[in-house]
Amino acid sequence: MNALPPLREVIAAHGLNASKALGQNFLFDEQLLSKIAAIPGDLNGQAVFEVGPGPGGLTRALLRAGAQVTAVERDERCLPALDQIAAAFPSQLSVIAGDAMKLDSDTLIPAAPYHIVANLPYNIGTALLVRWLESPIWPPRWQSLTLMFQQEVAERIIAKSDTSAYGRLSVLAQWRCTARLAMRVHRSAFTPPPKIMSAVVHIVPSAMPVGVNPRLLPHITAAAFGQRRKMLRQSLKGVAGATAAMEALSIDPTRRAETLSVGEFVGLARYLNAHPNC
Repeated sequence: MNALPPLREVIAAHGLNASKALGQNFLFDEQLLSKIAAIPGDLNGQAVFEVGPGPGGLTRALLRAGAQVTAVERDERCLPALDQIAAAFPSQLSVIAGDAMKLDSDTLIPAAPYHIVANLPYNIGTALLVRWLESPIWPPRWQSLTLMFQQEVAERIIAKSDTSAYGRLSVLAQWRCTARLAMRVHRSAFTPPPKIMSAVVHIVPSAMPVGVNPRLLPHITAAAFGQRRKMLRQSLKGVAGATAAMEALSIDPTRRAETLSVGEFVGLARYLNAHPNC
């Protein structure tokens, strides 16, 4: 680690100005980065998947914690800086040049379980999260997600029903996972500073509710929150059997999606799975 120059020097040496097109904002504070790397727990000897490491600030913290890191980076300008880190941590870091949206973390990591830790690029963060949350294989191979988002997105992930932040992302993150806001990060911690505050969310998979088709619940939530200002009888009109399910479960069809708890959405999915011809 002593062989590595400070991150600011690395960025200057390689001309790594943050790219707006790639949603980049760099973190330099090593204490802050170490705190983020500590959120999943003891990573010594653990496999970690990182998306968008950039110049490698968080990567360094993960490696110092003893993790075996597989990092996917789309920005070719950052690869020499990451190669420098790999040389300082022999056999601990594997860097893959590519687009995380086109790659499957399960195929990039050996058979062992792994953690996902990332300061996600703002322009793809939510899409990647939804992909991981909608995994048809449960429990998934990933053991936890420790992800940096815009604070607004983080609050949507952990939101409870009947709040303005509650939506489809809340249900997807909570119906078979536990999600918590682990840390708030002030905009001034980044270079360049974004216009908004950020937060780190920690998500751990839990047991999947019995009798629920994992493909059905995302379909129901997409319909319900796709027209969130409308009553359920209207927004769920395209979901076969939804009217009968609401009647059977005593869910008032004049309610709106944001008033249904995660448990009620699970109940709808369970009923429709058990009564496919209703």
